Amino acid sequence: MAFDGTCVACLVHELKEQLLNGRIAKIAQPETDELLLTIKSTSGQKRLCISASASLPLIYLTDSNKPSPMTAPNFCMLLRKHISNGRIVDIYQPKLERIIHFTIEHLDELGDLCKKDLIVEIMGKHSNIIFCNENGMIIDSIKHVSAQMSSVREVLPGRDYFVPDTMEKSDPLSVSESDFIELLIKRNMTLAKSLYTSFTGVSPVAAEEICTLSGIDSYLSPKELSGDTFKHLYNQFTIYFSAVKEGRFSPAIYYDGKEPKEFSALPLTHFGGYTRKEFSSISEVLETYYASKNTITRIRQKSADLRHIVQTALDRNKKKYDLQLKQLKDTENRDKYKVYGELLHTYGYNLEPGAKKLEALNYYTNEMITIPLDHTKTPQENAQRYFDKYNKQKRTFEALSKLIQETQDDITYLESISNALDIALTEDDLAEIKEELINAGYMRRKFTKKKIKIKNKPLHYISSDGFHMYVGKNNLQNDELTFHFAVGNDWWFHAKGTPGSHVVVKTEGQELPDRTFEEAGRLAAYYSKARGSEKVEIDYIEKKHVKKPNGGKPGFVVYYTNYSLMIDSDISQIQELS
Repeated sequence: MAFDGTCVACLVHELKEQLLNGRIAKIAQPETDELLLTIKSTSGQKRLCISASASLPLIYLTDSNKPSPMTAPNFCMLLRKHISNGRIVDIYQPKLERIIHFTIEHLDELGDLCKKDLIVEIMGKHSNIIFCNENGMIIDSIKHVSAQMSSVREVLPGRDYFVPDTMEKSDPLSVSESDFIELLIKRNMTLAKSLYTSFTGVSPVAAEEICTLSGIDSYLSPKELSGDTFKHLYNQFTIYFSAVKEGRFSPAIYYDGKEPKEFSALPLTHFGGYTRKEFSSISEVLETYYASKNTITRIRQKSADLRHIVQTALDRNKKKYDLQLKQLKDTENRDKYKVYGELLHTYGYNLEPGAKKLEALNYYTNEMITIPLDHTKTPQENAQRYFDKYNKQKRTFEALSKLIQETQDDITYLESISNALDIALTEDDLAEIKEELINAGYMRRKFTKKKIKIKNKPLHYISSDGFHMYVGKNNLQNDELTFHFAVGNDWWFHAKGTPGSHVVVKTEGQELPDRTFEEAGRLAAYYSKARGSEKVEIDYIEKKHVKKPNGGKPGFVVYYTNYSLMIDSDISQIQELS
């Protein structure tokens, strides 16, 4: 669901009720593209989160706080200088654009009363937070946009602020019936697409809803509609947006089972197949709907450097592995040279001086073979030459076999770290993975005066039969879980032949039901590289049979007798505990 103009209108309605005449008590910038304002209003202290992230732009009221960087960014310092303790005197949305203006009244350096505008633009990758003076001149913005980046509008200090009308859309709150019909007919598109490309604030889902309320097929062309049908469509369009004008919003999330599929500020009757859950505020809707998505997006961004280190090391080791296999292949014929040397010792006594070859019976295979000779050497010297060649290739084979195994172990280990990065959900998860990479020698430790203590726990689930199941989020947690937390009769699960998490089920001395085995297997499948496969093979065994090899890397274990099961990786029905 697009964060459309209707949702913004609902949000503005809510912000006016909660924040108008409130004072800005604190300004923080927890991310490079995100602000967190603490506002004291008549209804109490509120926190307003404003994100201009290209992947997930948002604005909503929240109760949660976020840690800020030790040194505040320049944009944050500028806002603190100008509008700290300022009073919010107006909040409005121009037309039905995805833009919110905050007009803030404050005292300048001379003690004179003046106004500034903080403008939040929620426009996908073009989202921005722009700070302007009362004359509309840009003082600064959280993202600078130069002429090289955009030919439509520069967003730089000293430039005049304006909203570019690139889409040539009309305001749905004030459009007349004749203009409404004309706008739709001139678009050579389906009815639904004509609606959301002709009017600001109308998303594809909202356009589909208007068509459903009108009882008209959204795939029809506007040119196929009669005058009466157009009139009916316009009336439904007007009724739909009258709720926006009058502030009659009903924020809700539509669920498909447990998964949130859509959210809306107004009812969506064409979503009859989904479960509708109403919320008291659009902020709560946005925070609930985007909480997990925002977390995953942020963690993905923060893990980019670690991913690059792991991927670079993986690529290097895979190239080394291929080269070592090629070199190993060159030693395949080493035994041939040993046979040549032995046959020369056996039959070489009757060779004529200067002979270039020896034809002899190979008593190992009972076949005749031809042995090339260096005619400048004696039979004994030729035999020694072949023995030397054999011994050299034998040593190469033995050394390469060991090196190949080490390289294969490195590849498996790096793939396990890559899997840990895929399932990381918090900054503590990333900190633990970073510590592991430092310990393994893939990263260098940076000197910091303040040592950060990592407090991180494995994932915790409970089976349908009431058994506690734990999932390691990285190799360090896997070792801790398997060798320090689990006891002998607890059950241990892992996806076969692929990087993944260790899963431990605490038995408390009881027999596990089949359903718990299946659920633990699903967890092992889901938290592995095989996630999403229809069937994943899972090894499971009592913990007492799982051993740590001497000198083994973090997360590496060995076991020799185990059970196996084939299972899918759907964990939607398994209850997670905090």
